[in-house]
Amino acid sequence: MKKIVILDGKTLGDISIEKLNEIGEVQYYEATDESQVVERIKDANIILTNKVVLNRNNMKDAKNLEFIAETATGFNNIDIDYAKEHKIGVANVAGYSTNAVVQHTFASALGLLDQVVYYDRYVKEGEYSKSGSFTCLNKPYYEIENKVWGIIGLGAIGNRVGKIAEAFGAEVIYYSTSGKNSSTQFKKVSFEELLEKSDIISIHAPLNENTKGLINYEALIKMKSSAILVNMGRGPIVVEKDLARAIEEEQIRGAPLDVYETEPVGEDNILLSIKNKDKLLLSPHIAWASIEARERLFNEVVENIKAFYNGKDRNRVDK
Repeated sequence: MKKIVILDGKTLGDISIEKLNEIGEVQYYEATDESQVVERIKDANIILTNKVVLNRNNMKDAKNLEFIAETATGFNNIDIDYAKEHKIGVANVAGYSTNAVVQHTFASALGLLDQVVYYDRYVKEGEYSKSGSFTCLNKPYYEIENKVWGIIGLGAIGNRVGKIAEAFGAEVIYYSTSGKNSSTQFKKVSFEELLEKSDIISIHAPLNENTKGLINYEALIKMKSSAILVNMGRGPIVVEKDLARAIEEEQIRGAPLDVYETEPVGEDNILLSIKNKDKLLLSPHIAWASIEARERLFNEVVENIKAFYNGKDRNRVDK
């Protein structure tokens, strides 16, 4: 029986991990800090990790290690060079969360556009009961139809967002951060044009040298003052201090965010001190994490492990 160690099981949530029992003996840890890694993996044959860093220093005594299952798409937490040198297989999972991220993109955008949080609070706190009116028009909200929806990063998620935005009646344009993506369905534009024309901008790009700090103050002040910025990509794509400044100065209408420069956000994060909190709709990096997405993720991890021991290359990132 293989010894399987799950280092940060909390990131899988409450889904069943029983399928791993078919492969080996499972040692589950909800979370693992840097100082605990060496001891916890020293006898492992298989490691499951999402964010826990596995490097040359903490893997050197794991003499029985054969396979690392990344329970995510990104694998920069794993020293791939070390894995290759020691013939340790490494596989990730891609595409499992597309549906969830697309859904959360629209939930967040509509939540801000329709002022859902404000009006929910208005009713629950008794203001509606005291108003003497059948309705409340304190906060205007806006339709997506006939607006321009700009997409940064036209991968699988960006494409799905574009199609749904069109179903809402929006004109969809996109900017390719790599310059490689092309589409026959949507109009490709420059970064400048996307900023200037879009009523809604949603980010679905990876973090790399082309995207880090892409949305800074200079970019934000080129947006329409009525526009919103939705970040479902990676936190460091948006410079948070610049976003906070732009919102306070009313350079843009607001921003729904699911990702941040540092996660979790610090108590002193500048976004938490914005005066008009209704201009932000914040969620704790959950766009990827629907029940269905996490089940798909885990099932793919199990299949990756089985494939490795059956001599097949499946989602390998060490090749």
